[in-house]
Amino acid sequence: MNGFERNAISQNSTLDAGMHREWSELTPSGYQNRVIDDRLGKLLRAFGAVEIVGPKWCGKTWTALRHARSADRLDDAATFDAAMTDPSLVLTGAEPHLIDEWQDVPSVWDAARRHVDENANHKGQLILTGSSMPKDRTAIHHSGTGRMARLRMWPMSLSESGDSTGDVSLSSLFDGTFSPAERQTDIAEIARWCCRGGWPASLGVEDEFAMEAPGEYIASVLDVSVPKLGKNPQTARALMKALSMNVSQAPTYSTLATDMSYGDDDRRPDEQTVKNYLDMLMDLYLLTDLSGWDPPLRSKRRVRTKPKRYFVDPSLPAAILGASPRTMMRDTQTLGDLFEVLCLRDLNVYLSAMSGTGNRIAYYRDEKGLEVDVVIELADGRWGAIEIKLSDLKVTDENAGKLLSFRDKICGNPAAQVREPEFMMFLVGRGKKAYRRRDGILVVPVATLGA
Repeated sequence: MNGFERNAISQNSTLDAGMHREWSELTPSGYQNRVIDDRLGKLLRAFGAVEIVGPKWCGKTWTALRHARSADRLDDAATFDAAMTDPSLVLTGAEPHLIDEWQDVPSVWDAARRHVDENANHKGQLILTGSSMPKDRTAIHHSGTGRMARLRMWPMSLSESGDSTGDVSLSSLFDGTFSPAERQTDIAEIARWCCRGGWPASLGVEDEFAMEAPGEYIASVLDVSVPKLGKNPQTARALMKALSMNVSQAPTYSTLATDMSYGDDDRRPDEQTVKNYLDMLMDLYLLTDLSGWDPPLRSKRRVRTKPKRYFVDPSLPAAILGASPRTMMRDTQTLGDLFEVLCLRDLNVYLSAMSGTGNRIAYYRDEKGLEVDVVIELADGRWGAIEIKLSDLKVTDENAGKLLSFRDKICGNPAAQVREPEFMMFLVGRGKKAYRRRDGILVVPVATLGA
């Protein structure tokens, strides 16, 4: 096992339960603050263990090390062998103790749950990180409910990378607080952000080199992760290409299968294969589904509306499509779709900092074609509606009227008893000022938005 990391901090180190804490000596040099840092700290004071899940390269290990006092990393061969022999061997150390990439030895999960129980379920014992669901899920017998919390991590938002001022707080909007802000952004900058992506390793790296990272990421997934899960890299690549062609849409299995065949019926996979490979990409945390929204809670439309499928970062479909900032300046339709992926990434990041396990992001579409890009609903019933536009030039009275019609339809039914939205907003790419229109709708450049 990695004895240096396991014994780096004395066993007497504990979490500071106050408002301020000293960061761990394991904190990597040059660590960039992440939105979930505070949320992770709170969960460690509430649960015996916390699992951080998310795609590779998004910064899970670095964030975990910032909070951990000791660590075992299962990508180390000796540590992996020890865990395979006896999972309890990688669970001890100064607390919180990190087990990195636990899914490589699925039996670690049940061992961690027992470890928390045997130590009187006191808080902040373990941090686990995972870049995929374990291949052998039969090795897991207990959910860990009540003992182990889960925290989803995403690639960096614009506020985390320093590209957004963060002056407009998403959480404050739900509290009814909004202050005007300003940050000039043009289309070229949006295209650049979509191609670079939110990968921590690209911070401070020139565009020429940073834009190589997403392509290498895709290659790593296809060459390593996909075969490891027992799937065919060529089929996975075809599906990722089909998803990229239908980015920000709600394609059926049939549509994806057709696009995967490239016009050759002999290459067309069956729909069950498409579903299996979609599940695999979800297990790798590369995709996120946006489900349909409609109050009240028992509405059948929540179940019947097809999910929209998004990559977790716009740079992935950009790399798969071979897009560059220059080519997307001539293809604003594709750029607009990728910008929507960027907005969904950032909104998910900012929402992850907010308390509540029932918080969710969805979209709305009714039988008459009225559609709203994003509805954020908190566990306590508060909600907000967001339309995503590549440019503030698209913020017209006509488009505002659609948002107002949506609000009137949702809130105008006395039987549904739906509260008024906390806010309605145009989230824009190109723009300069965050302001409130006379009709009450906010116009917010994404480069002013934060947690």
